[in-house]
Amino acid sequence: LGINLPARDQGGSDILTLYDFGNSVCCQKVRITLCEKGQDWEAVSVDLFKGEQYDPNYLKMNPKGVVPTLVHDGRAVTESTLICEYIDSVFPDPPLAPSDPLLRSRMQFWSKLVDEGLFEGVAAISFSAMFRERMKNAPEEIRQARFRNIGDPRRRDRMKSTLEHGIHSPYVLHAIYVYEKAFKLLEETLAEGGPWILGDNPTLADIALMPFTARLDYLGLIDIWLTDRPRVRDWWAMAKEWPSYQRGLADLVTDAEIAEMHAHGPKLTDDITGLLGSLRDGSWNS
Repeated sequence: LGINLPARDQGGSDILTLYDFGNSVCCQKVRITLCEKGQDWEAVSVDLFKGEQYDPNYLKMNPKGVVPTLVHDGRAVTESTLICEYIDSVFPDPPLAPSDPLLRSRMQFWSKLVDEGLFEGVAAISFSAMFRERMKNAPEEIRQARFRNIGDPRRRDRMKSTLEHGIHSPYVLHAIYVYEKAFKLLEETLAEGGPWILGDNPTLADIALMPFTARLDYLGLIDIWLTDRPRVRDWWAMAKEWPSYQRGLADLVTDAEIAEMHAHGPKLTDDITGLLGSLRDGSWNS
């Protein structure tokens, strides 16, 4: 890969470089934000399947070895939620965060919900749906190298569990639960106002949820959660028509990625429906 940190422009220009991976939900979140701000950027692909995120030069910019990393004027910003907030601060128009402190805290609540729940949730479901067979068919040395490169024990445990147990991994049950919790709360929140989470205009709260909802949609699983949630269905239909969503996410998902998600996701429908039913009636704990 040979990634080098770009030199800082002493003139204080607004050169933006985004190190990303096309179908990464966290990268999608940042790209939607950049599109809404009308910003152009240079894209540098970091192929997660080839382990390029563990390149020593990349780790100098992003010690966790994850994507995305935004480099602005030669300085790196990491963590997608923080990158989005950074973009909103540096490029203030149009604003994507309310000026009112209470509303801002409500916006940050949704970012926190994504970071602390849906991120691991979408990883467990996506791995079970698409990447498990690919990993199982890989040579043993490749699998072990992948596990060694994961510095976070929790991430390694999640990958090993979903590799071994698939949809029946406890991490997948947790994923189904956090999505249920999020969509239930979103339905209630939209009932109080709407059409966006904080009212008349989209904010970083909406952007935070979009890629995680999109992944379920591409996998053909979204209706499992949204059948009886008309307000969330309306929100999602509106989000998909939002130009910044289309340019930052939908237009950049390749035909091959769409075909893979469409092929593998529906295979999980019956199992996820059953697990969600057990969560709703409490029988999962019996």
